[in-house]
Amino acid sequence: MKRFQLFIRGVATNWIGTAGVALTTSAFVLFVFFELMHVAGLVTNAYVGMISYMALPALFILGLILVPVGWGIYRRQVGRPTSELLTRRFPDDMTRAKRLGSSLVGMIALLTVVNILFLGVGGARMLHFMDTPEFCGTACHPIMEPEWTAYRNSPHASVRCVDCHVGEGAGALVNAKLNGLWQVISATFDLYEKPVPTPVHQLRPARETCEKCHWPEKFYGDRIKTVAHFARDEHNTPSFTTLALKVGSGSGKEEGTIHWHVAAANEVRYRTADDKRLVMEWVEVRRGDAFHRFTNRNLPPLPEPEGDHPLEPRSMDCVDCHNRATHIFRDPEAALDLALATGDIDTTLPFAKKIGLQALLGDHPDKEAALAGIDRSVRGTYRRMAGHQRLATDPRTDRLVAALQEIFADNIFFPMNVGWNPYPDHLGHRGQGGCFRCHNPDLVDEAGEAIPYDCTLCHSILAMDAPSRFQYLLPVAEKDPDRKLHHFLQQEFLGLVP
Repeated sequence: MKRFQLFIRGVATNWIGTAGVALTTSAFVLFVFFELMHVAGLVTNAYVGMISYMALPALFILGLILVPVGWGIYRRQVGRPTSELLTRRFPDDMTRAKRLGSSLVGMIALLTVVNILFLGVGGARMLHFMDTPEFCGTACHPIMEPEWTAYRNSPHASVRCVDCHVGEGAGALVNAKLNGLWQVISATFDLYEKPVPTPVHQLRPARETCEKCHWPEKFYGDRIKTVAHFARDEHNTPSFTTLALKVGSGSGKEEGTIHWHVAAANEVRYRTADDKRLVMEWVEVRRGDAFHRFTNRNLPPLPEPEGDHPLEPRSMDCVDCHNRATHIFRDPEAALDLALATGDIDTTLPFAKKIGLQALLGDHPDKEAALAGIDRSVRGTYRRMAGHQRLATDPRTDRLVAALQEIFADNIFFPMNVGWNPYPDHLGHRGQGGCFRCHNPDLVDEAGEAIPYDCTLCHSILAMDAPSRFQYLLPVAEKDPDRKLHHFLQQEFLGLVP
């Protein structure tokens, strides 16, 4: 320990060398301290990780640079050779030559090994830390707050961000880090867009990410999906839309429709007229030697893009439809329907859907005012409602308020200008986009034939805003005004329609 102290005093030749020694030593000690705290589970905050794995190694390297810089300045000031300065700064027993070298050389060699080990461990820990969802979601707060919140509420909350946004391999890692440098600059100088624009053009190909878990060739048969809607009446009357989704890829002997688009035997390419991928200029299909192109008859020919252009032709993959597989933002009515269906909001509470929607759509300047305004709106509405004044303090109303506040906090982010569902969801065909970007009468081939867009192409309809989940599987009532539709959809699902 004494020799180490003598060595430190020897290299601290001036204030620059002293600063280098102080930075290097303190960074090393703090790194070890934070690492022990992390192993013990006492520190989990992402900002502590940024300090431990990014700031401290940087300070350590800066200190190592300052030490020889300080020694060089000291040497020029004194005007003496290095050998003489060594004997002046260090005791004789440290500079005396021995069989394996002087003690000073041994000390320098030992500390060099320690430095290499420290930087190696620190670099490895830094890369591991930068791969954690906590780093991705909280390091650039509030820029990433909307995405971080949606991610934690999503079906992919157990999947790391880097598994989709970076992918595997050294090339993917280098590209991600280079792109990350621009993100750091954008965050530092407030150059980023609000909200964050989509689609993200730097995503890894879906075959390298999504298909690690989801394999289109193994999607068979149909999948039943039921969506509940609730009326804005006193009883929150439910209605159901049930679809038998034809999720197969059409490989082998299995019939399929939806995942035919990404099956290995097929290649679907398209070019859009806008950066949001909402309007298609053309769509083409290749299957073996067969080729078929459909062109948008409402658009004039667009100039060919040059270089790495966002409107260049693209091969269709998973995210062209599943574009909100993780970062899901809902419109207020869909969010309310989901909360009512899952029991977060009691369906026996009169006018819960109507009053909740009214509260969510209020105009507020910030999050705190919005959460307080939702509470006032709900309770105030019940107090003004004849015969329902007592509901203002009902426990079911407390649950309604809590659910509405959670819905608002999960979907609205004032600092990033994120309002109600600013991102279109292409899974299905509600609102703009979705399936009808390609399956519409405007995209036609040379013979004037359009891409098929009939309702039962990708799903059978078992109920549509009906009181029963499987309304169209029930016997057809002769007096039903929709009996022809009922009969057709029933026969189509049973495979009796040619």
